[in-house]
Amino acid sequence: MLKLRDGIVELYRKVATSLPPDVEEALRKSLSLEREDSPANSSLAVVLENVRIARDTARPICQDTGVPVFFVKVPMGLSQLELKETILEATRTATVKVPLRPNAVDVVTELNSGDNTGAGFPVIYFEETRGNTLTIDLMLKGGGSENAGQLYKLPSEELDAGRDMEGVRRCVLDAVQKAQGRACPPYVIGVGVGAAKDQVTRLSKEQLIRKLGDVNKFEPLAELEARLSAELNELGIGPQGLGGRTTVMAVKIGANHRHPASYFVDVSVSCWATRRGRLIW
Repeated sequence: MLKLRDGIVELYRKVATSLPPDVEEALRKSLSLEREDSPANSSLAVVLENVRIARDTARPICQDTGVPVFFVKVPMGLSQLELKETILEATRTATVKVPLRPNAVDVVTELNSGDNTGAGFPVIYFEETRGNTLTIDLMLKGGGSENAGQLYKLPSEELDAGRDMEGVRRCVLDAVQKAQGRACPPYVIGVGVGAAKDQVTRLSKEQLIRKLGDVNKFEPLAELEARLSAELNELGIGPQGLGGRTTVMAVKIGANHRHPASYFVDVSVSCWATRRGRLIW
């Protein structure tokens, strides 16, 4: 497990200091859409320069290195307990070596652990698979963008939203309207729909590890993703909330079956620094 630990430390370094190519490409496309003399253009130019400096100097892109969220696909027979211990050890090491800002605070004592580990920190989701490959996806989820997320229970009188895809659409529009430029747009939006609150919050975050250019394999969801991306970019919130043509870089939706009596929608917001990466072992 020693080599795996070192691999996870390097995954932390990569994710903290270098944006995924598809996210950087989307930011460059956004820059090209904004008027050269506009605040949106200026802010995106600063963002891209920040991305370049972080990559060239191997320093974190943002001072908030976020909550580490792991999605781990585990071959049968590999101990999840040992994997968790290895991830925790790698997190402690990465906090010093990358470095990562210590973000794990005890909710009772208000004491910071100092090494990004604690009760339920980092967040680790395991899924057992029949394959022979261990796949570790890491996302560093900024606290500000996490605060912009919203959980909805449909039907909603406030939104005039029923238990259907139109209701989901209204939830997403409402969440971005409520964010009003906080949490550093242009955003990536993850949406989870399903039977239970805990189920959809995980599902919405899982959408944020999808490539921005992928197409949902379910056609109605693919159509809704494209429609919402267009509608959200018509809101005019723009980069950093300064106005402009790009409020979101992508919308990604995941849906599970639901109970006849429940219909939950979670909207997860990621800032422009959508920091994610994958380790295959």
